[in-house]
Amino acid sequence: MSRAESKLKGICYLAGAGPGDIGLVTLRLREVMETADVVVYDALCNPDILKWAPEGADIIYAGKRAAQHALKQEETNALLVEKTKAGKRVVRLKGGDPFVFGRGGEEALELVRAGLRFEVIPGISSTVAAGAYAGIPVTHREHTSQLTIFTGHEDPTKPESKLDYDQLAKNQGTKVMLMGVERIGIIAAELIAHGARAELSVALIRWATTGRQQTLTGTLADIASKVEAAGFKAPAVAIIGEVVKLRESLNWFETRPLFGKRIVVTRTRKQAGALTSRLRELGADVLEIPTIRIEPPTDRRAFVQMISDAHAYDWIVFTSPNGVEAFFEAFFKVFKDAREIGGVRIAAIGPATAAKVREYRLCVDLQPEEFVAEAVVKEFKKEGAIDNLRILLARAEEARDVLPEALTKLGAIVDVVAAYRTVPETEDRSGAITRFCEEGADMVTFTSSSTAENFMALKLPLTAGLKTASIGPITSATMRKLGLMVDAEAKRYDIPGLAEAILAHFTASV
Repeated sequence: MSRAESKLKGICYLAGAGPGDIGLVTLRLREVMETADVVVYDALCNPDILKWAPEGADIIYAGKRAAQHALKQEETNALLVEKTKAGKRVVRLKGGDPFVFGRGGEEALELVRAGLRFEVIPGISSTVAAGAYAGIPVTHREHTSQLTIFTGHEDPTKPESKLDYDQLAKNQGTKVMLMGVERIGIIAAELIAHGARAELSVALIRWATTGRQQTLTGTLADIASKVEAAGFKAPAVAIIGEVVKLRESLNWFETRPLFGKRIVVTRTRKQAGALTSRLRELGADVLEIPTIRIEPPTDRRAFVQMISDAHAYDWIVFTSPNGVEAFFEAFFKVFKDAREIGGVRIAAIGPATAAKVREYRLCVDLQPEEFVAEAVVKEFKKEGAIDNLRILLARAEEARDVLPEALTKLGAIVDVVAAYRTVPETEDRSGAITRFCEEGADMVTFTSSSTAENFMALKLPLTAGLKTASIGPITSATMRKLGLMVDAEAKRYDIPGLAEAILAHFTASV
């Protein structure tokens, strides 16, 4: 590629990662993340966003936190220019909005000077999001229709503050300060000295919009002492004004049933979303620590051959959504038409497995009420004699032999094919393992025996009082063999059932 071609192809996206809740990022951000060659991200970006980047993307941390800088701003500017000039699709991921005290304007100017293309992707700023999640509307018709935003962390090279405290103090509207919680005492004193009421309400919101959110309220007169007593640290947003009092009525986020609970999800990176979303909806701070990932079976040739002969079977039995997905992914590489599966009937263990089958526009002919292999045998018995019926069991490479042995005893001709295998997950892009080691958790969840086995193989520190939750009795049995207590077990052996068990455990202990 010539230099001119590289210049034309390269582009830098100055993208806002929002205030922390991954549900608040834009669709446009996800689009560019999924096609990124390089991602340069800051400290306050939700690291879960990084999982959208392609496998081979270059992930670079450029975080700044107080006096600790992974990269100086000049180095970040040079890096963006270098990678974009090389023809890369660069995503510069910045907390909040890139143009709201995010130095995105400086980075954009550097790209302009280099004659490079860029695009700005706005993000929701903590300016408004922090208050919204703390139950504090920054404007309200009965209280204020004016909003002033300022930073408490100014350029340290400036000889004096550029903040106009006289004007800030006179302004009767809501004031929102980004950064500078460590200077709240000085700033509050300056506002009072310039005429602001000492009893004016103040709220500090830390880790806003996430499961770690903390809110501290006070007045200009006492907020500094409260910060010191509580050991309240950055990152935090300060809201100053009468609207803070509305929090007593509008505090919706911190009153959810699992708020304040840190829960570990150990499912595969691809599958974690459903459980994570439900737990976050209930208020939990979720750490995704995938302990397994799904890979093709060791003997791919045998798997493909069995799929080629699928139409010759009377039944296909699926024991998990992974088996369904692996089967049909391979099936449609061999065949172009779903009708090639012939008149085979389909059995599925669990509603999630059945739902995955239906995604391929196929009906499920047999689905037991209980989501275990033993229940499938009971359902087949209800079907009548299965002597000499040919049954194909598509499952994980290492699985229990209860089902094929039981069906064989009933007279069926059973072929077992490994549709996929689970292997230990070794990547930790989001830094969740580091957080777990530093901060601990209230509960770890397990959705299969393999998630439990591989989690224990990580040899992470398990603090006293750490609870566990299991998706069902088979997983629970494995957990006990590994020396783990089972504190909550799903009555329905699926993700909604597991979420219900977790909620019941914590609400019962309140």
